[in-house]
Amino acid sequence: MRLRNTLVAATSAIALVLAVPVSANAADGVFRYTYRDGDSEHRGELVDPRGEECVDVQGATAADPAYAPANRTNAPAVAFLDFGCVGDGYRVLDPGDSAGRRLPFRSVLFS
Repeated sequence: MRLRNTLVAATSAIALVLAVPVSANAADGVFRYTYRDGDSEHRGELVDPRGEECVDVQGATAADPAYAPANRTNAPAVAFLDFGCVGDGYRVLDPGDSAGRRLPFRSVLFS
């Protein structure tokens, strides 16, 4: 009986370990940016964004991209001019970098 209980406990522990999903790499910190809504200027932020996952930033539109990114995370961020993290218009922001008001972007990808 003891062997059976030990075997059940060991099997259950292994199943539990295998069932827990592996967490995706994430950037620790905050990525801040600015966007316009009509005549108003707003601040947006991504807190602890997932790594290797494209994010179309909130507030960016086809007519008005977001701008002034500040990467306050511990991972490099790639800001893209187009939605979906595609196209030739991009810039790499290392941890701690800011690009000022001159960098328009609509999506960002963290490594």
